[in-house]
Amino acid sequence: MSKPFRILGIQQIAIGGESKDRLRKLWIDLLGFEYLSTFVSERENVDEDICAIGTGAHQVEVDLMQPFDVDKKPAVHQTPLNHIGLWVDDLPKAVEWLTAHGMRFAPGGIRKGAAGHDITFIHPKGNEEFPFGGEGVLIELVQAPADIIRGLSH
Repeated sequence: MSKPFRILGIQQIAIGGESKDRLRKLWIDLLGFEYLSTFVSERENVDEDICAIGTGAHQVEVDLMQPFDVDKKPAVHQTPLNHIGLWVDDLPKAVEWLTAHGMRFAPGGIRKGAAGHDITFIHPKGNEEFPFGGEGVLIELVQAPADIIRGLSH
């Protein structure tokens, strides 16, 4: 099946817990991921540290997330593997094509994500109108910057 976009690689993995302290100890202190920044959004019920390993087109972001309120939604700490992010070369075309083919997207549309890239989420479950989803996994599609597209196109 011909598509007007390509998935270029894994952009991020988001991991949730009730406290970032233990996550930071594991991913930064013990495994050696580099801390890049913190993103806080009360509306999205998240306080996250953005970490990474690798460089350039081979950099993978790991977001360590804790909720502001464990009783509110979204529950970024449940399940611990919250979502996986995929680089895409043309996010608007991907959304248009996937929607036309029955993919269900989570509310919010295309917007700026924590790391500054345009993003959108594929809903974990399909429904009657849009029968396809992430088969239980929340999938984030992330607009790849030009240097990543060039680096992965060869």
